[in-house]
Amino acid sequence: MTKKLLKGFLLCILAFFIFSATVFTTYDIIISDTISCSYDAYRSSPFISISNKIDESRTNSVFRQNKVTRLKSQNSDKYKDISLYVGGMPFGVKFITEGVLVVGFSDIQSKSSLKNPANEAGLRINDIIIKVNGEHICGADELTKLIESSNGQKLTLTYTRDGKEHNATLIPQYSKDESKYKSGLYVRDSGAGIGTVTFIFPNTYAFGGLGHGICDAQSGKLIPMQRGSVVGVTINGVVKGLAGSPGEVKGYFSSGKTGTLLGNTDCGVYGVFASRPEAIHTDPIPVCTRNEVCEGKAYIYCTLSENKTEKYEIEISNIQRDSTSNKCFTVKVTDQKLLELSGGIVQGMSGSPIIQNGKLVGAVTHVLINDPTTGYGIFIENMLDQMGNLAE
Repeated sequence: MTKKLLKGFLLCILAFFIFSATVFTTYDIIISDTISCSYDAYRSSPFISISNKIDESRTNSVFRQNKVTRLKSQNSDKYKDISLYVGGMPFGVKFITEGVLVVGFSDIQSKSSLKNPANEAGLRINDIIIKVNGEHICGADELTKLIESSNGQKLTLTYTRDGKEHNATLIPQYSKDESKYKSGLYVRDSGAGIGTVTFIFPNTYAFGGLGHGICDAQSGKLIPMQRGSVVGVTINGVVKGLAGSPGEVKGYFSSGKTGTLLGNTDCGVYGVFASRPEAIHTDPIPVCTRNEVCEGKAYIYCTLSENKTEKYEIEISNIQRDSTSNKCFTVKVTDQKLLELSGGIVQGMSGSPIIQNGKLVGAVTHVLINDPTTGYGIFIENMLDQMGNLAE
């Protein structure tokens, strides 16, 4: 069953993604998956693309070893034959968005008044610009060059909104202050951050993490990804969470590309490691179905200090067995060591695997802003279902 779950997923995703091997400068970053009772966010950070090469021999080897099919059965035992490595280690992601995402507007001072050409053209926050004058654009830099070289001539922007394609006529405005033509747009085409791995498939090293999607900080909507890389992370500190002020794990990207990011969904992000992560700390364990999860004691694995993955005690309650979202049950931290170290659940812990009775239940996904000891968790079945959906 494990082999059936993987091969189709990877085969289908390959058709849509060509990933860049990347080299990154080591620098400090803040853990950026903001977790709360209302929304999640992923702050943007520079993405440096050096090459468009891919280790095809590695990818093809994974495809030959595995077969992924969408599991449509709703039987509670559909994942009964699957055993997974438990995660708990941090991972970094750097990605390019699909198109150029509109994130804001800025008025332009012309000779006589303030104007905003993009807003006047009908563009709105969260629109995704994919073409200019019928030609696909590669990123924000290309869009900027086309606007600045337009000499004020009309540009036809093709964009998507709520999955539908539209056209807008943009007339760039000459900025008196900057002496160039401008659109009045703020856009994003890349991002970066750190999360926690939830599970890894034996032999293939396909993985899932976060338990929720990478979302825009302002709107809370899922960021459409074109391609991305997984990179190594070193954790170097924790900011303790307080009521009204979620804490955070701090770290920095410590190595180059360690894998490929394949999908960003409401129930997690998915990819493949290039090799077996050294931080794997358990043998594969069975999946715990939603019907097996029970209220009471459980454990989470996460990495908060000294780059060591450790186990901490929690309590599960308020189980919503019919939930297909990323908020399926309540998680309360009861481990005194974890409370003293982080105050409870903090940013960067999203994806921390939850273990109960020797089985993988799911992952931590959110924290209540006014009570950092309490948050939500997702069923592992929901994460695996979303992984299967990517293969359709």
